[in-house]
Amino acid sequence: MNVQNHDLALRMADLARTVALRKVDDVLADVTSAAMELIPGVDVAGVLLIGRAGSFETLAPTNDLMFKLDQLQMRCGEGPCLEAALDEIVVRTDDFRNEPRFPTYAPEVVELGVLSALSFKLYTADRTAGALNLFGFQPKLWDAEAETVGTVLAAHAAAAILASREGDQLQSALTTRDRIGQAKGIIMERFKIDDVRAFAMLRQLSQDTNTKLIDVAQRVIDTRGE
Repeated sequence: MNVQNHDLALRMADLARTVALRKVDDVLADVTSAAMELIPGVDVAGVLLIGRAGSFETLAPTNDLMFKLDQLQMRCGEGPCLEAALDEIVVRTDDFRNEPRFPTYAPEVVELGVLSALSFKLYTADRTAGALNLFGFQPKLWDAEAETVGTVLAAHAAAAILASREGDQLQSALTTRDRIGQAKGIIMERFKIDDVRAFAMLRQLSQDTNTKLIDVAQRVIDTRGE
């Protein structure tokens, strides 16, 4: 194992241990920092998340220039980050001065002093998509080995994002269950009925008022002293 591969293995092990233990923003910051260290020629790195109706978010940028690059890309409606997030797995630009795929974006990026790009799909879901994006100030910087390293880093970034969302969903589910349980208890005590009938009352109220069950439960909790 050469020095670069050894360093990559060590960083991957560190990142794997931190995915489940730290906030997603911190893990993504480690990923973009690792890209700067492990892939020669990377001058700017960041993660772009694309939502519905054209919304987007730049996460873990190593330089404020990443905000400009992402904003420009979304305004132009084209670029390596967009293509990686929505279509391709890996998108590489060796020289923006000769990049026919992005006729609007490329000239403006060159004016910012950026000549190379390497973008990796994180995931594409129903409502969101994401990419790990690397930019360089010099042309023709990266080869297949750089793409391999970036792909591994992107996998860790994706794992951090998906783990965070699963955690948020789990917490939301637990909160919902707890509130419905509280509301059932209040109704059981107020009307002297069992839990099955109490839940049936909550569900009927939800249907009659066209209101989410969790919102009905919260109203019951909020008015328990009345």
